Amino acid sequence: MQQKRKWMVGGAVVAVALGAAVAMGVGKKGADKAADGKPPEPVMSFAANEVAKPQLLALVNSIDFSGPLVAPDTAIVRAKAAGTLLKLQVSEGSRVRAGQALGTLDLADLTARLNERLATAESARAQLAQADRTHQNNLRLADQQFISPSAVDASKAALDSARAQHAAALSQVETVRIGLRDAALVAPISGIVAKRHVVPGEKVSAEQQVLTIVDLASLEMAGTVGTHEVPQLSVGMPVTMKVEGMSEPIRGVLSRIAPAADVGTRSIGVAVKVPNPGEKLRAGQYATARVALANGAAQLTVPTAAIGSASGQQFVWTVEGGKLLRRTVTTGRRDASLGLTEVLEGLKPDVMVLAMRFENLREGGEAKLTGAAAPAASVSAPASSAAASASAPAASSAS
Repeated sequence: MQQKRKWMVGGAVVAVALGAAVAMGVGKKGADKAADGKPPEPVMSFAANEVAKPQLLALVNSIDFSGPLVAPDTAIVRAKAAGTLLKLQVSEGSRVRAGQALGTLDLADLTARLNERLATAESARAQLAQADRTHQNNLRLADQQFISPSAVDASKAALDSARAQHAAALSQVETVRIGLRDAALVAPISGIVAKRHVVPGEKVSAEQQVLTIVDLASLEMAGTVGTHEVPQLSVGMPVTMKVEGMSEPIRGVLSRIAPAADVGTRSIGVAVKVPNPGEKLRAGQYATARVALANGAAQLTVPTAAIGSASGQQFVWTVEGGKLLRRTVTTGRRDASLGLTEVLEGLKPDVMVLAMRFENLREGGEAKLTGAAAPAASVSAPASSAAASASAPAASSAS
């Protein structure tokens, strides 16, 4: 009986030990699984309005640019001589005509110089007359053989010298007269006085600005386009413009294209001639312009909001085979009114594209679509990024 009790006690101890060992093994196995294994990733789910299928469309081809209106016929009236501005007969906003007197300068210095040159010319004229009389007398005396031929030659040389001095004096007189005529402040063109740079009583120097006159009958819009867009433009193409402050669009014509690109911006300057009947437009107003081009071939299009950019490359997110993939693409034309952009390379027509910007997407993550996907042309681009469903975890940023 005692021996049987010992066996029972020993079996109980063995059972306890075995249970403890099994428990330790199970615990260790669970701990190893928690340490080495990865929890299953939830599947990101996207609604029908969050994805789009690329559509083959021919977008309206146009080139947009903007810039200020400028007046190409602008003249600056400068003082051609130093002096005191005695009077200005016009003010800012005054309308003037070509050749109209605008003001008066004190030109006492030029007037005194003209009188001096006139006196010099008169003296040269008198010397010329005396030299001519001397030479004529010498010719008569030489005919009578009272003087030698060398004396005649000397008087002829003196006459020629006097004639040259008189011509030089007359030229100096004409130079001063031209200076006086140019010093008069007259309007070079017809237009409106845009700015007065000096006031009466102020001392002005030669070539100093006095007035700026602007002709508003014809304006130009000065803008820039990219170097890749220039081959599609040509002088004479019609342009539709929207000018700030004007409710109706304005028609213009592409008048100039710069021959070289700006080194810093790699852009080309263009000018649009803008008719301005009634002078309703003013120089300095800002305008946006659009040049409509012929429609090109149909291309795959996706919502513009679906296109992201990183490190100088553009990309879209697609759902392929239940996985999220980031595809680098090359884009073409954009239609702001439709919210669509052409994809020239990098995208297949039968894949689903995330039609809006999402944060924290991870390439290769599992994804599924709920509902039928909308075509690219019917997907509206929301202002803010939509979030994935609550079961989708945050991953690496896609922006």
